[in-house]
Amino acid sequence: MKVLIAEDDIDFGNILSQYVSLSGFEVTLSRDGKEAWASFSNEKPDICVLDIMMPEMDGFSLAEKIRQNDPDMPFVFLTAKTLKEDIIKGLKLGADDYITKPFDPEVLILRLNNILRRVYSTINDEYTISSTTLKFNTLELQCKGKKEKLTLKEAQLLRYLMANKDNILRRDDILNEVWGEDDYFLGRSMDVFISRLRKYLAPDPGIELRTIRGTGFVLEEMREER
Repeated sequence: MKVLIAEDDIDFGNILSQYVSLSGFEVTLSRDGKEAWASFSNEKPDICVLDIMMPEMDGFSLAEKIRQNDPDMPFVFLTAKTLKEDIIKGLKLGADDYITKPFDPEVLILRLNNILRRVYSTINDEYTISSTTLKFNTLELQCKGKKEKLTLKEAQLLRYLMANKDNILRRDDILNEVWGEDDYFLGRSMDVFISRLRKYLAPDPGIELRTIRGTGFVLEEMREER
């Protein structure tokens, strides 16, 4: 999922961008409202995180333009203010959430996942292999009776693997399909996600997520010998 972050505080913006990226999102960081509007038009994000007090164009004005262009675009406001008037104004513009600084970046990740899960809940994919079921619309994995709540990126990766079970998938194909592009740093991130999925799938001996050296990965269903 693509996230547009509009934040004029350089240090805070960099920290936020890195944290969101490490959580599996593709991030575009803009330093003012005008730049953010151009990024929105070019990048077509899935969700926007907008600071209210920005040069060139404030977050409220930016949100209005975004709403005119895409009435269904979810967005979150960031602000150092706790004024009731600002909160009401933001909500009237259709904000999905409103976060007051300072805050723990993990709080933002949880709220982004909650919003995206609600907004895109029309996706009703469910995949089952052996004793493991992925319910994509709720980001829930059931493996041998054990339940795990996945992040959106974990669910997207596992869905792609399960939809192509028993087929060897090239690393670059996975990166392009799940992350939207193929580069070295995203490849390292994918390896971390693969390791997490292996832990989640470990209770089910009926499936194995194997690394194919020099090529990619394959999710195999282990069939019993007769």
